Amino acid sequence: MKLFSASLVLSALFFTFNATAQIKNDSIVNIKNDSIINTKKDTINKNQKVDYEIGKEYILGGITVTGLKKFSEETVKVFTGLVNGQLLRLPGDKLTSAIKKLYESKQFSNVDVYLVKVDGETIYLEFDVQELPQLNQVKINGVKKSKAKELIKEAELKLGAMVTDNLLVTTKNYFTKKYTDKGFLKTKVTLDLQKDTSDMNVVNMNVYIDQGQRIKIKKINFTGNEKLSDKKLRKAMSKTKQRMLGRFWKGSKYIEEDYQKDLEKILDKYSRLGFRDARILSEGYTWNKDNTININIELEEGKQYRFADIVFVGNKEFTDEQLRAMLRIEKGDVYNGAVLKERVKGDGTPTSDDLSTLYQDNGFLFSQVNAVETKVENDSITVEIRIREDEKARIRKVTVRGNDKTNDHVIFRELRVKPGDLFSRSAIIRSIREIGQLGFFDQNVSPDVVPDYQNKTADIDFTVVEKGGSQIELQGGYGGGSFIGTLGLSFNNFSIKNIFNKDAYKPLPMGDGQSLSLRLQSSRTFNTYSFSFTEPWLGGRKPQSLSFSVYSSNQYQFNFQTGDVDRSQSLGIVGASVGLGKRLNWPDDFFQLSQTVSYQAFNLNNYGFRVGENILSNGSLNNLSYSATIARNSAGPSLIFPTYGSEFSLGIKATFPYSLVNGRDYSIPEDATDEERNNLIAENYKWLEYYKISAKGKWYTSFTDKLVLMTNAEMGYLGYYNTKVGLSPFERYYVGGDGIAIFQLDGREVIGLRGYENNRLSSAEGGSIYNKFQLELRYSITDAPSASIYTLGFLEAGNSYDNFRTFNPFELKRSAGLGIRIFMPAFGLLGIDFAHGFDPLPGFTEKSGWQTHFIIGRQF
Repeated sequence: MKLFSASLVLSALFFTFNATAQIKNDSIVNIKNDSIINTKKDTINKNQKVDYEIGKEYILGGITVTGLKKFSEETVKVFTGLVNGQLLRLPGDKLTSAIKKLYESKQFSNVDVYLVKVDGETIYLEFDVQELPQLNQVKINGVKKSKAKELIKEAELKLGAMVTDNLLVTTKNYFTKKYTDKGFLKTKVTLDLQKDTSDMNVVNMNVYIDQGQRIKIKKINFTGNEKLSDKKLRKAMSKTKQRMLGRFWKGSKYIEEDYQKDLEKILDKYSRLGFRDARILSEGYTWNKDNTININIELEEGKQYRFADIVFVGNKEFTDEQLRAMLRIEKGDVYNGAVLKERVKGDGTPTSDDLSTLYQDNGFLFSQVNAVETKVENDSITVEIRIREDEKARIRKVTVRGNDKTNDHVIFRELRVKPGDLFSRSAIIRSIREIGQLGFFDQNVSPDVVPDYQNKTADIDFTVVEKGGSQIELQGGYGGGSFIGTLGLSFNNFSIKNIFNKDAYKPLPMGDGQSLSLRLQSSRTFNTYSFSFTEPWLGGRKPQSLSFSVYSSNQYQFNFQTGDVDRSQSLGIVGASVGLGKRLNWPDDFFQLSQTVSYQAFNLNNYGFRVGENILSNGSLNNLSYSATIARNSAGPSLIFPTYGSEFSLGIKATFPYSLVNGRDYSIPEDATDEERNNLIAENYKWLEYYKISAKGKWYTSFTDKLVLMTNAEMGYLGYYNTKVGLSPFERYYVGGDGIAIFQLDGREVIGLRGYENNRLSSAEGGSIYNKFQLELRYSITDAPSASIYTLGFLEAGNSYDNFRTFNPFELKRSAGLGIRIFMPAFGLLGIDFAHGFDPLPGFTEKSGWQTHFIIGRQF
């Protein structure tokens, strides 16, 4: 006798059968007098009726299972949860539960239960099951093989999975949606299952995808709009565009997800113009004969509202005038709900200027600031700013997690939040920036604020993700046919105090935030060896740095006309420098004062320098200089991809004016021999004298968290004290190219200007004045700890001038181009730029044209 059938699965899951229930011809029935017993067998046939009492408890004597292909009978018995000897009511919850468990195992497509024998108080059951087939192979037709593998993985079509109706439906829907979401609105997906004879109860799935053509939008039609034109509404839709001749930078494909977001942007556009009641009455698309669609949107604009009175309630810490100045909304302004929300709650950026931030920056962690419309009269809305200040909160504890290599004190000394301080949101954001500026961690620093309302305190936990603090330096640049390469080691999180502690070498002593660099740089025209060390917190108590470096360099004469290098003509340089830096507290603590004393010894061996009308080719020269730079750097939070803030610096570098105090005659007699002339020139420049002034500024403006505009302006001037001495042959400016040659150590400054060959915008002797202007639009692709990648497009203009007589700030060499940057902790910054120079090189008439610049280790 059949107790349950597949058609009753849902009923079995949710209902208990009553004593009089009859289900089809072979269901449970009360047939005491109608049972047909087969006396020749010890079982009851499935088509026979067995006499039993409904609602009575029987002892389960045994279970048999039929229909099996792969599973064993014992496995199915385990799935049911039934055991011999247990009491079983017919019908009852235990039997219903057993069937439910078999279906929930997702191994069976059908389960039937039969009562095969009743022996007094004992019953015997038979479970007739139909096993689901297993997925053996998946093949996707209609797409490339590489794409097919990707789709199989995305759809989670795993081999061995049971092929259920739900699997078939979800797979078909997934592939259909995958392509319709990309604009293929007529995508057709067909699934075909075929038995695989290589194994028992397995099937192969063939998926046929006909994506068709991507559907284009021919026209976007609006009705009901009177205040805003169709053109303005279409402009508000950032992703959904109608087809227009000549617009190649943005397609007209229909993507449902983007379209729905653009509908919200239409309403946001109305809201920002005071039409807060605007709504979309209906929207959809219709097909055209040319297989395109028209989008039809019906609007109801409503009326335009304006702000009436703005009333502040509950404010004690700040006056109405202070809050009104922060709100920046006046009576009579067009009502803008989005701006009102941003001015009250913030816009989500670190630099948000709003009422809630004002309170949280002054200790009111538990404050609440809400804007409520209290009165709507005609076209005017009265807004009440309700403020609950609560008590000020203090920071109880500050912790840092995730710094396995960097010592705690290196991070804590940079934090702007300390235990006992009043809570400040801006101080937390500043701390995030300072951690990012260390360069030891991924830029996504996550602070977790744990408030304690009862005690009016908060704990702050900073979670950091460390990246490599050391680099194998493989710097290099290529442009104009010249390659400059650097090989070295740079340890950016070094610990010199553990240098003799063998247990600290893992593989190097790290964690104290010091910088140590060993570098070898070489090109066709020079080679350089250098060593430098920097301690950012001298003494460990105050943010003042100590740095020193020693270096040696040899340069060889280069002929710009022929491109030849003569190694018999050389310039040897040995030098050292010591610098002190100090973070200032005024005007604010973004300012830094740096001072450096440096000494260089030059040895010229038939190496020609033009000094005025004379040539200096042999001799020993000395350069003892002092430099001071005051800088302000508020850019952040990342060193690699800043999204806000600015960088400014004003610097001066000078030597002692020897010629003004020593009483020596620096003139060169006209009748002097070549040897006498060279000796006199060498004597005049035995101690170099000059002064240099530089000014640089960068601004970072973010449009989104991934799209940032960097604006740069800079200039430099090299001057002299005595007209008889003139300009120093060293310390010149060289403009053009990738800007990578920065270690030639003759004091030169190399200024990159992409689109031109390296250093070719300056004369062979170098310029005494330069200026440069730059716009660079950057887009972040990824900011993962393993690699940060961003693309960029740029416009640049700049030039080099020999003196004030030739200086013209508007005579600039212009360029534009595209590039990409990849920062990997182990190797630093890598990049490539394709730049077009719109102007000719000095002495040429044809424009520079396209140049390719490979960048390794330097950022523009």
